Amino acid sequence: MNVAALLRLTGANIEHAGLHNQRVVLHAIRVAGSATRAEVAAVTGLTTATVTNITNRLLEEGLLDRAGQRRGGRGQPATRLCVNPDGAFAIGVNIDRDHLTMVAVDFEGRSRARISREAAYSSPEDVQCFYRKHVHKLLEQGGIAPEALSGIGVARPDDLGAIDLPGRPRDYDRWSTHDVASLFAEPLDLPVTVENDAAAAAIGEMQFGLGQQYASFFYLLITVGLGGSVVVNSLYDRGADGRSGEIGFLLVEDQDARRVPLQEVLSIGGLARALAAKGLGGQAIHALDLDDPAVAAVTDAWVARAAAALAQPLIAVSCLLNPGAVLVGGRLPVALVERLAQATSALMQRDGGHAPVLAPIRTAALAEDSPAIGAALLAFGHLLLPADTPGRQPAAVISRDKGR
Repeated sequence: MNVAALLRLTGANIEHAGLHNQRVVLHAIRVAGSATRAEVAAVTGLTTATVTNITNRLLEEGLLDRAGQRRGGRGQPATRLCVNPDGAFAIGVNIDRDHLTMVAVDFEGRSRARISREAAYSSPEDVQCFYRKHVHKLLEQGGIAPEALSGIGVARPDDLGAIDLPGRPRDYDRWSTHDVASLFAEPLDLPVTVENDAAAAAIGEMQFGLGQQYASFFYLLITVGLGGSVVVNSLYDRGADGRSGEIGFLLVEDQDARRVPLQEVLSIGGLARALAAKGLGGQAIHALDLDDPAVAAVTDAWVARAAAALAQPLIAVSCLLNPGAVLVGGRLPVALVERLAQATSALMQRDGGHAPVLAPIRTAALAEDSPAIGAALLAFGHLLLPADTPGRQPAAVISRDKGR
């Protein structure tokens, strides 16, 4: 088992800790791929009897499956348990300023079906229409019955309607007061969970991506803006007001020595403006032809500027949080993420010699659809997320009745 990622993820043998312990057991088995009850008990600190009771219940509910038996030693061979991907399903929706994406996800975190639309500044009515028009098609593509769904998770940037970005419609501030959950009230009778997109992406990465290697990490989400999330000891830390990780608002110097928010430089919006300035506007950033010499010249210059802007904030993140890694996700092409990581790391090593430890920068495993997949996982929150510490809770579930 990957014990390093679970050293701080311990259970509690007390009467009212059943739900927390169930989450811990599921997470331990997920990280390991398959495990015996004895191995789960050793990693979590729970008694073998407690683990046996929990796993028997999860087997009955179909959330776990038997992966085979380990032979060797005396007595009966130990049964290995694994997560049953067909044990539960959920829908994840990502609302952003340049696209709408909807995925159907199984209990292993795999996307069974995906529908996406490039759309600038979609209104609440646009989102509602997109969902209602495509949700049954999504389930049909994934071979998922509506009654098998646990819920719907929605990921969107904080201040979606409040931040004034280029091309923003006048009435886009309606998002600031609109009840997002109510957009998904029909046609399915499901609970809706709404969360910040960077937080959803980090939760998805924690459960199904590189979070299985790093118990503590800082997640950097590059979209039209720039978001961040903090994961400490396998727990997503929301902060006092639910706004931890807001790295995009830190002030940095741009190429004209002006003090601007980091996200004006490092974001898909920032790259799009750089391309437009060279007569290359209107291209889908996630599908850029990086072999085109004109595009390559712009992206090379942009990576250099973005790395210069990002290096000092990440030195501060390394000093303040000491994460095991900085994981980068979003709709930026992977090749650009890797170049950005290399350039930023080089500048951090050059300018951050005073820091005791500098976190490595890696491309997130879930990458492009991480907010949508992470949002879907929020519907599994009562099963997946071992977080019963105040201030480190997953997003609250918003029922449809309360959302109207």
